[in-house]
Amino acid sequence: MAIRVAMIGFGEAAMAFAPGLSASLTAFDIKPDRPALANVRATASNRDALAGASASLSLVTADQALKAASDAAACLEPGALWFDMNSVAPETKIAASRVIEGAGGRYVDVAVMAPVHPARTSVPLLVSGPHAEEAAAVLRAIGFTKVRIIEGAVGRASSIKMIRSVMVKGIEALTAECVLAADRAGVLDEVIASLDASPAPADWTARADYNLDRMIEHGLRRAAEMEEVVKTLDSLGTGSAMTQGTVVRQREIGALGATSPEGLAAKLALLDPNRKAEAA
Repeated sequence: MAIRVAMIGFGEAAMAFAPGLSASLTAFDIKPDRPALANVRATASNRDALAGASASLSLVTADQALKAASDAAACLEPGALWFDMNSVAPETKIAASRVIEGAGGRYVDVAVMAPVHPARTSVPLLVSGPHAEEAAAVLRAIGFTKVRIIEGAVGRASSIKMIRSVMVKGIEALTAECVLAADRAGVLDEVIASLDASPAPADWTARADYNLDRMIEHGLRRAAEMEEVVKTLDSLGTGSAMTQGTVVRQREIGALGATSPEGLAAKLALLDPNRKAEAA
């Protein structure tokens, strides 16, 4: 008999996953005009979607993740798994877990680590929390092919997702800030060519070590340069929010007046007093 799975939220992610899932699927979404899929029974309420379901995939927008858990808690079958697959902070997931567990459900922190298209059910998933072992087995049983358990409490998987997004989404935002200004200034081709001519990136550990080294040794000079970059972008009118943040970070680290130590761990100990205390 197929596992009964409720999908709470039937937007892009749910519609990407549903065709590849080997389960009896029900779905509820606050928007009643979602497209229909042949293997999904749409319902008019949370209660209808969750009735008889041994597992639920929460796939709502980030600002609705805690509310979705709260709304669903009273409707969950005893012992049902609540897979919180939303991109939210560990603190939000911990709060949601208390709601679900308090209602007799079993909460699972799931981090979706890549775009759902084109990967669909082969998208990498990280799973953490006290029910991670059984939860991972269920995810694999219904069709997800890249599931990895992260040891530890609820919030561990989501912390990886959230902190990784600093880099991934930050690079996207920096890209926009750079190419919009380059295009407005009429130098886009030259800027792209200059970036293409830069050395190939090292692995991320080496890259992080190198980047922190430059900031520790030359942060004040780099901050002064980036203030001129802010002036350049502001004169073009394309926006300088990311670059203004760069000025602050470069100045903070450069103002330490320290000699850059060898190795990434030593640099992190220098920059993070809490980490330094732990190491001691």
